[in-house]
Amino acid sequence: MALALRSLSSCVAGRGIRQALSHSARVVPAPLTSIRVRSVSTKASAEVPVYTTVEKGEKDTLDYRMFFKHGAKDVSCWHEIPLYAGNGLLHYICEIPKETSAKMEVATDESCTPIKQDVKKGKLRFYPYNINWNYGMLPQTWEDPGVTNSELQAAGDNDPVDVVEIGTASAKRGGVYKVKPLGVLAMIDDGELDWKVIAISTDDAKADLVNDVEDVEKHFPGEIQKVLEWFRDYKIPDGKPANKFGYDNKCMNKEFTMHVIQETHENYVKLKSGARANTEELSLI
Repeated sequence: MALALRSLSSCVAGRGIRQALSHSARVVPAPLTSIRVRSVSTKASAEVPVYTTVEKGEKDTLDYRMFFKHGAKDVSCWHEIPLYAGNGLLHYICEIPKETSAKMEVATDESCTPIKQDVKKGKLRFYPYNINWNYGMLPQTWEDPGVTNSELQAAGDNDPVDVVEIGTASAKRGGVYKVKPLGVLAMIDDGELDWKVIAISTDDAKADLVNDVEDVEKHFPGEIQKVLEWFRDYKIPDGKPANKFGYDNKCMNKEFTMHVIQETHENYVKLKSGARANTEELSLI
């Protein structure tokens, strides 16, 4: 009997030890809130890497130029980079990265049309404050000063069409990117029509969410109004009047935007082919 009791006591003690060990070795899962999951983007880069740039002359001088190459070949970013990128997308060349103030532009009157800094009265031009978006131009477009818009009673400003890219990332000067056009503002600058296409880089996190003006208002609330006010007012610190906008300051929708782009592309083709005389003496190479 004593032996049986000792055996039973030993069994119970052993079971207690095993249960204690089991509890002490149990791994408690970490709360889900303490686990970080890194989001990895699967979007293809919007930048078109086949185009590279070569800088000549010192920066912030009258001699500075940025030229473009396709492989070993010198190319004009205005003439030799296609406008259309397929699937409703466009190519644009970034002239002024966001949060910078140097007023850079494609020199349409110089051979190979490099990027240079705009000059006024012999001095390099700067905006009075940083621009808040990536800014550039659409290749193979031209706002013909010989064509007057019947609705706005203003003729083109003799430049390629401008792009305001509203994505979150900063582009690089001279970068060639694929963008999705979304809308357009009809700015009137000193009586000349200067279209501002609102677009977004295809690799932006919100690119798939926006396809037209109303989507921009939903996912970038107030952004179009900020663009309008920036371009309306940037000359005021220099003592000039505010720029005006057609269509009652309204940003026109994507369908309208694509019509503007097609029309300015046709104007460009006429200029480049010789069907329209090059009276402005622009560089066509």
